[in-house]
Amino acid sequence: MGNQTFLNEFVLSGLSDFPSLQLPLFLFFLLIYLLTLFCNWLIIVLIVTDPHLHVPMYFFLGNLASLDLCCSSVTVPRMLFDLYTKKRKITTSACITQIFFFMFFDAFEVILLAVMSYDRYTAICKPLHYVQIMML
Repeated sequence: MGNQTFLNEFVLSGLSDFPSLQLPLFLFFLLIYLLTLFCNWLIIVLIVTDPHLHVPMYFFLGNLASLDLCCSSVTVPRMLFDLYTKKRKITTSACITQIFFFMFFDAFEVILLAVMSYDRYTAICKPLHYVQIMML
């Protein structure tokens, strides 16, 4: 055997080491995840289908809902899989991939929140120029 200093996988611990709590935690997190998916899809569908909501604020809100879908879909399915199978290991490449996509979507969410705050600032503080600024 060669040098064994390279780490191939991480052991996940801390959520629940009690087997009796794993099923209730799985069901609870699954319910919250499905509720999050449903509500975000509902927001997106309502914004797309209603022509009255085709204004900048709702455009940004729909994008925020889709980014929220992406952020929650990066981490929660893996957590649910680990709770259901009682497998407590994740490979290094899977961990790095999960961290990358979570940070990627979170960074876009922060940028979108900054743009949304500018949109609201313009609408409130400069209402006469709002239409001209948003058409740029």
